[in-house]
Amino acid sequence: MAKRLMFEKPLGMRDTLPFFYNQKSKAREQLKNSILSYGYSFMDTPFLEYHETVGKVSATKEQRLFKLLDQQGHTLVLRPDMTAPIARVAASQLKDAEYPLRLAYDGPVFRAQQAEGGKPAQFEQVGTELIGDHSSYGDAEVIALLVDSLKQTGLDDFVITIGHIGYVKAFFKDLLGEDEETKEQLLEYLYRKNYVGFREEVKQLSLNEEKRKALLSLLDLRGGEEVFTASKSLARNQVCMQAVNELKQLYKLLSNYGVEKYIRFDLNLISHMNYYTGILFEGYAPNLGALLCNGGRYDKLLPSFQLNASATGFAIHLERLVEALSDLSNGENRMGIIVDEETHAQGIRRASELRQQGYHVLLQHVDQIPDIKAFKNQLKEFEDFTTKGGEGNE
Repeated sequence: MAKRLMFEKPLGMRDTLPFFYNQKSKAREQLKNSILSYGYSFMDTPFLEYHETVGKVSATKEQRLFKLLDQQGHTLVLRPDMTAPIARVAASQLKDAEYPLRLAYDGPVFRAQQAEGGKPAQFEQVGTELIGDHSSYGDAEVIALLVDSLKQTGLDDFVITIGHIGYVKAFFKDLLGEDEETKEQLLEYLYRKNYVGFREEVKQLSLNEEKRKALLSLLDLRGGEEVFTASKSLARNQVCMQAVNELKQLYKLLSNYGVEKYIRFDLNLISHMNYYTGILFEGYAPNLGALLCNGGRYDKLLPSFQLNASATGFAIHLERLVEALSDLSNGENRMGIIVDEETHAQGIRRASELRQQGYHVLLQHVDQIPDIKAFKNQLKEFEDFTTKGGEGNE
């Protein structure tokens, strides 16, 4: 048993090999530079938090929390997201700070997997939290910053889909009343994007034809500006109307930022994070079978920590961003120098010169290279200082 486990990793854990590590580092710095340019300040929180505080308000399901006990018998969790820990800090150490707070973070989060399905149990998030701004201007700033940050990494083919959790919940309440079980089931279908299951569930409900048709029409509320007209005509109450007006105002502000080409709307959008209260959004990129990023407004989370403040923010899944970038090696400034016994000192001097110019230089003695051709192929550039090859020759 011990031998079998020697090379195994815990479920959902991954090794980060050098090439991917370097690409992550590059993308991380580009994201951070973009976020800093908007006036946000980076901070960090512990990997371990109390289950009674951060664990319970994180909105991550209990079975997905990594739990352990400390020596005093308290239940701890590995942080399942960054939003709840930052909310804890904002409500304690930063409670007297001037609002709005513009905070940012970069670090790993942990969510346990029940079965190996390719999903990571540890992954890195880079994101922001705008705390103390309850306006559409705050929502627009966060989404525009998200777009600019993704573009800064070289990614240009992506879409940010925006919805409003208030619209969906008010819509269901009007049609289904106090039938909480049915509402939760329909919300789960929407969250899983199981529209076939949604339609089948609606067909089985004891509703009149008008209400059944209205529920099915909800699935059509996806697209561009035309969604506003369709969603208003389908709106069942004042809460729905207010949500549509908020989306219209948001789109106007995003147009001011010049990012509207990346924006789509989806009134079916649901998040598993139940602290979202208004605008929410998700980011997608081609050939990526999972969310690239997500975020939204969460005005009820901070009151859980006894701080009466609204907030909005986003989180980018860094590993997925690296996967989405089409040309991972683009711009890599890496080269090698091959030396022998006679040219070793000369090669060291040359490597030092190149490193001062910003190159990543690999200095290698020729006797330790089993396959010269393969070695040279893995480098962007190389210089051969061996006496056999001649200085600077291949």
